Amino acid sequence: MPLFIILSLTLSYLVHTESAWLQLLVSMPLIVYFSATLAGFGLIASLVKKIPLAIAYDAFSSGVLITWFYYWKLQPMFTTDSPIFFFFPVYFSLMAAFVSAFFTSQKQQLDAESFRQMQKIASRSRLQPWLVMLCVLGGLAWYQNYLLYPTMMSLLIIRFGLSNLLKESS
Repeated sequence: MPLFIILSLTLSYLVHTESAWLQLLVSMPLIVYFSATLAGFGLIASLVKKIPLAIAYDAFSSGVLITWFYYWKLQPMFTTDSPIFFFFPVYFSLMAAFVSAFFTSQKQQLDAESFRQMQKIASRSRLQPWLVMLCVLGGLAWYQNYLLYPTMMSLLIIRFGLSNLLKESS
């Protein structure tokens, strides 16, 4: 999820430095339409499975991140210097980088039986990628409970790590 990590760090930097680009991002509805379309593309791609799942996760996560930032920044309950706009993107980028690195480094340590068990768990799991993505969108719309969105994004990042591990190990 390199695009997601780069966008998260960029948003965090823009908020921290109070850049003019930040005001441009919040003032242009075209950006939110593009990012919502990107998130929709990622969701549909995870359902159809015609493109690699890593690209679907990255597109969805990046689109939702920009949509979250645009949508929540305009809410009157969050002040302009609210710490969530600095800390959540840093948390997302660190978590995505850690999960990607951890699961990538663990693929050599899997034996055949463990791999089959993980495949069974992933295939029987009720947490299909598209379902987790829908929950992320639900958390995005529910800004009164501001921890729901990062919790669902964390679950999506962990699901990405599991999917990535199973794909690379096969």
